[in-house]
This record gives sequence, structure tokens and C-alpha cells, in this order.
Amino acid sequence: MARTVKRWLSLLAAVSLLLVNAMPAAASPAPYDSYNYNYWKEAVPSPDAYLPQRTISGSDLGIGEFKDPGDMNVSSSGQIYILDSGNSRIVVLDANYKLLRVVDGFMLDGSKEAFSVPSGLFVDENEQIYIADTGNSRVVVLDAEGNLVHTITKPESDILATDFQFQPLKLTVDRVGRVYVVAQGVYEGIMQFDENGQFIGYVGTNKVERDYGEYIWRMFSTKAQRAQMVLFVPTEFSNADIDHKGFVYATNIDPGSNEPIKRLNPSGEDVLKRFGYYDVKGDIRFRNSTGPSKLIDVKVLGNGMYSVLDATQNRVFTYDDEGHLLYIYGGKGNQVGTLKTPVAIEQSGDHSLVLDRGKSNLVVYEPTRFGSTVNQAVTLHYQGEDTEAVHLWKEVLKLNANYDIAYIGIGKSLLMEKKNEEALGYFELGMDRKSYSVAFKRHRREVMKENFGTFLTVAIVAVFVLILVRLAVKWKRRRQIDREAGLH
Repeated sequence: MARTVKRWLSLLAAVSLLLVNAMPAAASPAPYDSYNYNYWKEAVPSPDAYLPQRTISGSDLGIGEFKDPGDMNVSSSGQIYILDSGNSRIVVLDANYKLLRVVDGFMLDGSKEAFSVPSGLFVDENEQIYIADTGNSRVVVLDAEGNLVHTITKPESDILATDFQFQPLKLTVDRVGRVYVVAQGVYEGIMQFDENGQFIGYVGTNKVERDYGEYIWRMFSTKAQRAQMVLFVPTEFSNADIDHKGFVYATNIDPGSNEPIKRLNPSGEDVLKRFGYYDVKGDIRFRNSTGPSKLIDVKVLGNGMYSVLDATQNRVFTYDDEGHLLYIYGGKGNQVGTLKTPVAIEQSGDHSLVLDRGKSNLVVYEPTRFGSTVNQAVTLHYQGEDTEAVHLWKEVLKLNANYDIAYIGIGKSLLMEKKNEEALGYFELGMDRKSYSVAFKRHRREVMKENFGTFLTVAIVAVFVLILVRLAVKWKRRRQIDREAGLH
């Protein structure tokens, strides 16, 4: 029934979709197909959430082409930092994508030091720049003017092997200055350093999923055979970001994992919510037989939302704090907006930025009416303003009548307003069985409460009538007995 209703709503919304797509909501039409997954894990068409606005290359900025750019970060002040790894420099832009400066090294003991194959960077609230200087086996920390603050080199610790090679790849920093480093060949988790650069320990080790058939086979194998078998080792992390509460979002490079995204609390426990219809892991069904998503970067957008970058399909997947997939954009190709080898994702205002190593440029996306409305509605829901979000969810449904999250959002608002019967219909359309059960129980309780007086009256009358009937039957039997006794 719910599917039939939604199909009719889809037909009614078709004209609206055509009008919306004709509106100049973004600079150019999408050179990729936009889709989402429904309750039955079917890929269904969806309005574009983001459209490409422009691309920016090194030659556009007048500084020569980027060479193998590896990472980027947007500071709290809005400045955009691009790590031009192949040229061993950091290119800094303002919020309008105008060149501010280029950082190609720093002074150390009176001489100029250069970066060597840097692969990651982060900028904190004080505009301090943290660079994963991979080729030099160190993390370099610079102040806002590019002066050296300190470096983090190979840590000394009993828990590290004597032959350990410190090769930082990606990093993020919390508000108190703790540095979280994703290092090459480190399977124990994300390396954590204090504000002075002292090694603290590991955070968030990935769990090993064993193949028990191979494990049993290993027990009966020779030493030479075991040496050729796959080792049961944890998966490396691929990237990390941090939210305003200090929770670290991390991606791992295991495409077969059902938990390639983690949200780590200060104790290193994964507390990511996964309440959606399916796993939070990018593509659910492998399109074009390319295999599962390989998530290489994550960006915390705020208000519970976060985006992950898929290196398999070159797409961006955005989720809310409960694990619902909000929208997907991007794709493979040579057109503006499609990607060749994406390596990093960031957010600048309401724009989404993707750094493409394959094309040596930065792609700027801007939200459409659909994407902007979804973002606003999700923000209000996250802030507990479900009633205010209803008109936005209804606007979303005008653009996409198959958008399950909108039905659920309206249903939750009605549930808060104790309009349980109305909420039932929206939860059914959104296929949210858990919320439907809650609304049904409340509605049943409500019906019982409203009709309790009538029910009690009917019950009392029924009992009274039953007593009268039983007395009448008893009296009739007694008279019959007395009559029979008088005849004898």
C-alpha cells in the first residue's frame, strides 16, 4: 500500500521536478546520475543535491599547475589550504578562491627546510598548520605566519617496535591540541600525541573479521603453507576528521567491511549511529560491477551530518547523525563536476570542495534547492526543532516524493505533538517500522483512554445483566423444583 501511494505521489511531483531542474539553482546541469537507496535497497533516481559550479587549477591561480595534490583543509576563518604534494608546497586561498600566499617551507636553525612528499594537513582554530611531512618522517607544526612551532618525529615508547618507521599520512587535531595521526603500516589504530608532541597511545583499533574456514585450514597446514596464507591483521585507517565535541570520525580502507566509518569517543570506542535501512558504507549495490565503495576521506559538516569520499565510483555520500543516507553526488568522467582520482573532501560555507589528483584541480559544488532544503531540515531535526522542520520536509517531498527520510521527519514531529494517528501514516510511507510501532502503541493507549468511560459503563451493565439473568434462571429452577415437590 505504501509503495502504491508513493508511486502516485511521484507522478504528481514529476512536473515540479521538471520545473525545479529548469531553475538556475546552480551553475551547470549535473554530468552524473543522482540516486539514493530505498527501503528495499533499490537504487532509485533522485534530484541533484549538489551541482558543479567551477574548477580551480594552479594555472588559474597563476602559480603553475598543481602536481599530485594530496589533501586540503578549510580553517574556521574560511581560508582554504591545498596541499600541493608534488610541488612540496601549501597553497592558501581566501573564501572567494583568490590566492593569498604559498608556503613552500620554513626556517629551522637558520636554514630553509623544505617538505618531502607531504600527504596530509590540518589547520586549527588559531590558524596553526599541521603537515604530515611523510618523506621526512615527521609532523611539522607552523603558526599562522608560517613560522615553525615544533615538529613531531618518531616517538619513543615501549609499545612500539624497535624498527618502527614513523611515516604520517593524514592527521586531525582537537581543540586542546591533541594530534591524531594516521600512519603508514600502523594497524593498531590512530596514533595520538598530546599538545607537546608526546606520544600517548593508539585510538580505535579496527576489529579483525576472521575467515574461520581458513583459520581451521591453517591449523592443519605446514609452516611453508601458513607463510603463504593471508595474515589476520587489522585494517589501516585511511583518513580522519574531528567534530566540535572532540569525536574523531575515521575511515578505513577495507572495502569489504560493513563498518568502514567510525566515530570514536575519547575512550576509542565506536559510537557511530547506524539506524538507517542499511550499513553506513557508501554504495549498497555495486553499480557497473566495480565493487564496493572504498572510502578514503571523511568530512564532518556539522549538525550531525558528515560526508565520505568514495574512490571506487568517485562519489560523495552524505549521512545524518542517525546513519540515514541523505544524498549522493559526483561520478567518474572528464566533464566539469566528474572526477578522475579524488583524494580529499572539504566544506567552505555552503559549498562542497573535492580535490582531484587525477585532474590536478579543485572542484567546487554548490547545493541545489533540493540539497539546501534537505540540509536545513536535517539541521532543525538535529537541534530538536522538528515542528519547524515540517514545512521543509514537505518542500522536499514536492521535489522528491520517494524521499523516505522526509516522511519519517514529519512523522516524528506529529509524534511529538501527540498526533499519533496521523504519524502512523507517515511512518508507513517512510517504512520506519520502529517508529510506527511506537506511534501505534501510543495511539492504542490513547483510544483506550478516550473510551475507557464508555467501556467501563458497558462492562458494568453487562455484568449487571448477567447477574440478573443468572438470578432469573436460579429463581425459575427453584419454582420448578417446588412445583414438582408439591405434586408428590
